[in-house]
Amino acid sequence: MNPVLNSDIFKNQRCLVIAPHPDDEAFGCSGTMAKLKAHGSEVFVIAVSAGDVHHYNVKKYAYVTGETRHEEFEAAMKTLNVDDYELVFNDSEVHLKLDAMPLKELINVFEKDCRLAMDKIKPTMVILPAISYNQDHEAVFRAGFTACRPSSPEVKPFQKIVLSCEYPALAWSLEREKFHPNFYVDITDYLDFKLKALSCYKSQVRTGIHHCSIENVEWISRVRGREVSVEAAEAFMCHRFLA
Repeated sequence: MNPVLNSDIFKNQRCLVIAPHPDDEAFGCSGTMAKLKAHGSEVFVIAVSAGDVHHYNVKKYAYVTGETRHEEFEAAMKTLNVDDYELVFNDSEVHLKLDAMPLKELINVFEKDCRLAMDKIKPTMVILPAISYNQDHEAVFRAGFTACRPSSPEVKPFQKIVLSCEYPALAWSLEREKFHPNFYVDITDYLDFKLKALSCYKSQVRTGIHHCSIENVEWISRVRGREVSVEAAEAFMCHRFLA
């Protein structure tokens, strides 16, 4: 059975969202972030990297600077009213090359090294990116998943809820890596927040039938909602839920 999350679970959370790049958090879980904030919980966002990039097969915004990505990230975070956010690597040497970083170094970033590291903010909930063909998403998932490993509470903060969120491009993936949601969040009242946050990423969202268009993201949210009989939802894979 695929549950729609009861609203009570959104209270008193300290949620840490780890996104490979600015915009991934908006595509994947910005409706959930808005719902958490509306219920009085705290939300923190780590975007791992942003840098100058030449987009493949894109006419408008074919070249986007890291500074633009950072500005869009700040606008989206203000739209969602998060408690704090951080862009860890704002340079082109790291951007789109996270898979080349030693896994241990990336784990340390999430556990203790960055400003919003787990050891510092002690999240009760962590949302990671789902694995996809994107090498940066896979690297961030594996490092974040390791950072969330069970531990003695007196040694390391323990996250009771660990989820991974989807991305519109996940339809293109190998069978063994398919995204199989088993955890849904009703975002009927927060879909507008999701679409407004996405709209801040003018250099990243696309038009028309592209999978990263605002229109398509709304359709995905409504399809996910129909899967569990609500108007709109975000879907996740649940890796740990300790009640």
